[in-house]
Amino acid sequence: MAKSLADQLLKAGLVDQKKVKNAQKEQRKQSKQPKQKKGAATVDETQARLAQQRVEKAERDRLLNLQRVEAERQKAMRAQIRQMLDHSGFRSQGDIRFNFTDPASKKIKQIYVTQKEQDQLAKGVLAICQNDDKYVLVPRNIADKIAERFGEAVVFLAAKNESDTAEDDPYKDYPVPDDLMW
Repeated sequence: MAKSLADQLLKAGLVDQKKVKNAQKEQRKQSKQPKQKKGAATVDETQARLAQQRVEKAERDRLLNLQRVEAERQKAMRAQIRQMLDHSGFRSQGDIRFNFTDPASKKIKQIYVTQKEQDQLAKGVLAICQNDDKYVLVPRNIADKIAERFGEAVVFLAAKNESDTAEDDPYKDYPVPDDLMW
């Protein structure tokens, strides 16, 4: 077996026993110091990583909580709109077909109304709202409240025609037909 360098130098007489022990002692000190620093560094890194993970988790939890609160608010708003439509809305039993475009499906839909309801729809007094899969007629003030909360529920609302009330209109005796029957 090969002898260590210290043993070889001691046998050659270049160093004495005291110097060999001092050298071994210094070597042990140096070998232990970096290990402690590495251990301390890994502990610091671990703590920093854990702190970062805690911050990220808190941010994730906060965002999830905001999403949950927003979903609950939307659900409550839709329930309130559904209640308003159930209470104020009515389905017409008329025989005149009124065509309108559903903005969600981009298709032309129809609802059967009476002559009076057709005139009110054209003047903007009544509006058409969607309640689940049904279309109902509601007064304009209710439609405005629904549009504030959830605009997608209001399917058709004609602009209020102010020119009908003008007294000096020379063409007031000649109304323009709103819905021509072909």
